[in-house]
Amino acid sequence: MQTEFVLITGGAGFIGTNIARHYLRNNDPVHIFDNLSRPGVERNVSELLAEYPGRVLFTQGDTRNRAAVLEAVSSGASAVYHLAAQVAVTTSLDDPVSDLETNLLGTMNVLEAIRRSEIQPPLLFTSTNKVYGRLAGVPLRETTDRYEPENARLARSGAGEDQPLEFLSPYGCSKGSADQYVLDYAHSYGIRATVFRMSCIYGPHQLGSEDQGWVAHFVRQAMRGEAITIYGDGKQVRDLLFVDDLVCAMRLAQENMHLSSGKAFNLGGGAENSTSLLQLIVQLKKLIGTGIEIEWRAERLADQRWYVADTSKIRSALGWRPRVSIRQGLRALCEWYSERPSLIGQAAARVA
Repeated sequence: MQTEFVLITGGAGFIGTNIARHYLRNNDPVHIFDNLSRPGVERNVSELLAEYPGRVLFTQGDTRNRAAVLEAVSSGASAVYHLAAQVAVTTSLDDPVSDLETNLLGTMNVLEAIRRSEIQPPLLFTSTNKVYGRLAGVPLRETTDRYEPENARLARSGAGEDQPLEFLSPYGCSKGSADQYVLDYAHSYGIRATVFRMSCIYGPHQLGSEDQGWVAHFVRQAMRGEAITIYGDGKQVRDLLFVDDLVCAMRLAQENMHLSSGKAFNLGGGAENSTSLLQLIVQLKKLIGTGIEIEWRAERLADQRWYVADTSKIRSALGWRPRVSIRQGLRALCEWYSERPSLIGQAAARVA
């Protein structure tokens, strides 16, 4: 193991695994720091350790442990991706104290460790579009299968970073507060830090559920031949970003901190990769070639009826743009699951 490495907190998870693989393919060693609290992620660590012997350091640790975070940062981190988080709105409503401790205090421990280290490695923090709440200032119109802003510019371009912050749900409060602390540490202490306010990310290595990672959850349910539960009317709109495009944006931000530090970027697939839940199910039906049963439930608290990221800021600053369409990304995810039937749990439907 080289003395310097890329530190990824929450590195055993979906996005962390994809970041790690990106660096490892380029012979850059990584340090995965994860408490393994999410079921199934230990498989990701085992695979990385087996595929890249000598280049992966794994620490089973929790970002709420200040001493463990300080040791991880100060022992050779050349760059930090802080992904470790409590990621579900529903879980934050059940246990708001743990949500705060993980998302806010855990982030503070990372920031303080970087501030007190000699190298002060650059930090990329993954925030969320939930910092904008329900976009109360964006009137919507309803069509047959989706919601759209009444404002033509917003419908065409998406929501920019100038949208008012509105922290709804304990999750929104904890992630939004951490988001603001990261930006303030860049301004107050001069550390190099960038915030990504992310939309719906999907792709290989994602073990989704109803509460988080809904695209992968829909895919798995459809391939099992089981019903998909929709909360609300299914016309909720999100922009989807394939994980390879996200990793590309992250690497650009890390390598161009003189351009990205102290800034928050909305990061998603943009208007060209937006879909309602109903529209996505139609695409899944075509890919899998079978019918999909829907179970309807009441709308969930703090659920956004429409959110599409305006990515013009990061496009202009870093020259980034998404390259993978929803159709291409869905097919790639379906094929990845088809090759791993144990992750589906039942015989998988064939991808058309």
